Amino acid sequence: MHEATTTDAHDARTDAQASIDPWRFVRRRTARAGFAQDESLFALANGHLGVRAGLEEDRSPSHGSFLSGIWERTPIEYHERFPGFARTTDTRLPIADGIGIALQLDGKPLDLDQGEWLDFERCLDLRHGRYQRRLRWRSPQGATLEIESERLIPLDRKAVLAIRYRVRSIDADGELSLHSQLKSAGHAAAQGDDPRIGTRVQGGLRVTGRGVHGEAAWLTQRTTHSDVRLACAQRQRTSASAGAHAQTEESVTQTFTQQLAPGQTVTLEKYVAYAWTPPGDAVEAGVLADRALAELDAAAAQGYDALAERQSALLQRFWDSADLAIDGDPATEQALRLNLFHVFQSTCRDGDASAAAKGLTGEGYEGHYFWDAEVFMLPAMLATDPALARSMLEYRYRVLEPARRHAREMNHARGALFAWRTISGDECSAYFPSGSAQYHINAAVAWAIRAYVEASGDEHFLLAKGAEILFETARVWRDVGHFDPRRNGAFCIAAITGPDEYTALVDNNHYTNRMAQRHLRYAADVAAWLAERHPEAHAALAARIDLRDDEATQWRQAADAMYLPVDPATGVFPQDDTFLDKPRLPRDDADDGEKRPLLLRMHPLTLYRHQVCKQADVVLALVLAGEQVDRVAKRRNLEYYEAVTVHDSTLSASTFSVLAADVGDVEKAYRYFLDTLRVDLDDSHGNAAHGVHLAAMAGSWQALAWGFGGLRLHADHPVLAPTLPAAWRGYRFGLRWRDAHLRVTVDADGAHYTLTEGARLTIEHDGERLELQTGQTLTRPLRTAQASPFPRRFEAVVFDLDGVIADTAGVHEAAWRRLAAEIDAPLADDIGERLKGVDRRASLDIVLEQATRRFDEAERDALAARKNSYYRERIEQFGPQDLLPGAREAVASVRAAGLKTALASASRNAPLLLERLGIAELFDYVVDANGIRHSKPDPEIFLAAAAGLGVEPSACLGVEDAAAGIASIHAAGMCAVGIGSHEALGAAEAVLPDIAAFDLGAFATP
Repeated sequence: MHEATTTDAHDARTDAQASIDPWRFVRRRTARAGFAQDESLFALANGHLGVRAGLEEDRSPSHGSFLSGIWERTPIEYHERFPGFARTTDTRLPIADGIGIALQLDGKPLDLDQGEWLDFERCLDLRHGRYQRRLRWRSPQGATLEIESERLIPLDRKAVLAIRYRVRSIDADGELSLHSQLKSAGHAAAQGDDPRIGTRVQGGLRVTGRGVHGEAAWLTQRTTHSDVRLACAQRQRTSASAGAHAQTEESVTQTFTQQLAPGQTVTLEKYVAYAWTPPGDAVEAGVLADRALAELDAAAAQGYDALAERQSALLQRFWDSADLAIDGDPATEQALRLNLFHVFQSTCRDGDASAAAKGLTGEGYEGHYFWDAEVFMLPAMLATDPALARSMLEYRYRVLEPARRHAREMNHARGALFAWRTISGDECSAYFPSGSAQYHINAAVAWAIRAYVEASGDEHFLLAKGAEILFETARVWRDVGHFDPRRNGAFCIAAITGPDEYTALVDNNHYTNRMAQRHLRYAADVAAWLAERHPEAHAALAARIDLRDDEATQWRQAADAMYLPVDPATGVFPQDDTFLDKPRLPRDDADDGEKRPLLLRMHPLTLYRHQVCKQADVVLALVLAGEQVDRVAKRRNLEYYEAVTVHDSTLSASTFSVLAADVGDVEKAYRYFLDTLRVDLDDSHGNAAHGVHLAAMAGSWQALAWGFGGLRLHADHPVLAPTLPAAWRGYRFGLRWRDAHLRVTVDADGAHYTLTEGARLTIEHDGERLELQTGQTLTRPLRTAQASPFPRRFEAVVFDLDGVIADTAGVHEAAWRRLAAEIDAPLADDIGERLKGVDRRASLDIVLEQATRRFDEAERDALAARKNSYYRERIEQFGPQDLLPGAREAVASVRAAGLKTALASASRNAPLLLERLGIAELFDYVVDANGIRHSKPDPEIFLAAAAGLGVEPSACLGVEDAAAGIASIHAAGMCAVGIGSHEALGAAEAVLPDIAAFDLGAFATP
């Protein structure tokens, strides 16, 4: 019965997968629940204009339209203001909206909430860039209508919306009126307790004019403080008869009517266009309206079908570049396509803007641009549409002057400091510890410039704009950092905040230091290139920004001396100077089942006082700039920071996925991949209703290409090292590199590289250089799991007993405490940790350290025997139920793999305990304190285990829960797996939270 049920469930999943079209994202509902989230997911945009997926005939409170250039400037109010605090914030505003088509049947307005929703479906056609939806609705009087709508926002026009709207009568009979509307938007969403959502806007958009011009209508608006002006215009094509138009202070309506009978359809094509000005451009409302009307006329003259055909062609070029497929998993392929589509459509195309955290899909984060545009979104666009990556960098050049002003506000006499969050280029964060203090934004922009130039070969951008950005931003590092004589002259950076906003105003943030090092070296390299290859341009730029002859040399000196320490106790890279000194945040505090992040539940100082990461800075640093770090260190850092990261940032999962794949833990990488893939689809952070998370969406592509594909950008050719998750039969992605296009196909047979465009291309596969010519495919085996920190093949595993196989440490401690109480020997609270891995006689020495009198050798022998009797009383009661969870399975898995097993225990009672636990037969050899003279950390016990097995020590893997045991394993020449905490066992090649997490496959080397 169970087998049949399992098969049925498998068949059901298979059928469900088979029904999914990876090119069409579809949701069906018969109620309004989830509408706001869907309005985000089904939104359309083109980098300038964004329109949420509200219903034309229904005024949804969460619907909105947005323009990248329309924002308001609002003063930031402080009770206490200090120098350099941000004075204003930019807020993207919902603009006049043109989707409205209100319906009346026989003069009565159709209220969708008063009728019955028989069927409702939304579809985002990813191949063609169109949003479609269908509603079958029955009125309270029994009249049934079917409403179909399709809309698109042309990618090659500045700001045009085209809608094809149909109403079909199922059984309704009467006059249908369609009221096509331009409506002034309401106020921006008000901010409550969640600063990610809404804002406190002072001023906003007000209507300055409206009117009807022939068959078109228009409406103009203007902001109060930023002085941005906007015009919106509409016109229609329809077989229905035109009726009277109407105007109010906030809207213009054009009416069309037609008699409707069962089976008949009314069609309305609606075109909406926008025009706007830069801040302070005093264009008259009528002139601006004429601009919008001209854009409108051009679009309407083409017609909906022509616009749609052109849109399909543009999307085809993009999808050809993306070349995306997941073999056997259409649901995942669909989600990847949806995510990549949103990033593509939300990125500005002319350098006037960048890609906001929520794109143009909602009001979240006030429409601000952050550093994640360069680090997460730009790489995806660089691989698929390099022109969009350049546009993002053009925006940074456009706001370079505000960045210079911001540097002066932060008391830097030279250079430029980009704002952490902004639209206009000015810093908009009112909380400087996790805002202005994030100097790493400069390094993110520099990282993106280097990635773009190397992948595209666009030296003209570097010459005209990129070099100036690099030099001006590099200057700030020399100002904020210093050569510290207390650290042997290392270059240190003080009082900054890394991407992890749960740790603010620290010294030597690892991510910042590592990325600044890369920034400084690249700036110095570009300065040398410019001086050698383009001396006239170098001289002109040097004169313009007063670049001194010695600055590039100073940048290189700072980079070479950058402070990047390794903690000697744990072997990890400290996130900052004091991070490892702090206690960890209790798990109950970190996870209470809410979707709200800790920053909305705790005072910032509480977070700053603990080891807790919103996202792990070190992990991200190793993804972006970790080429020179070996995989042993990467794995150690991944495991350490995984234990203290709560992933409150939607950026976090993709970063962990990429690094997990890099170190060979492909299944862990896959789990994190699923998290970033479905951030908005599952609303895992509880705020998808206010816009999608573009960086997380781009992160899912990054997890695919950088993680599973092993792609890295910083080289003069593509570097790849693909792996294949067990859940997939295969996958494919494309990569544009200069004038070439590379298709990467991965399946069980290997990695297949095909040059689909370009004459030739050099790539690197897992360290091997390959030369491809047009149309050629080369196949290489997949990267093996040797990316683990264990660089050798193992023939045996040697297990400790106490704390690994069974939790006898507590029994030992209880016996020692009983003895100590009897002889009046005080014991410290942490005595149990000191006794771990130590034999009986050495343990007695520790217990007697604070004794009130001295004991001779005969007395010591008696005391040791008495303690042992107490211990044996307890272990006589042991049975298989006292095994630690997963212990039997761990040992059995080693034997099942054909490896030998041994036990190396400081306990003289180890054979008895194995018998009681029922696992004696699982061990080929047992060494306990009876057979050795020296206790751990001496290597004798592990050397004896290897000799007893007849295996070289270097072919053995040791498993221990004590620092002394790890030291013993290493002294024997073996690799070590620690069971417990990183703080205590960080010297091990890998640390697991418990023996249940033991997976021999993760440590195996082919």
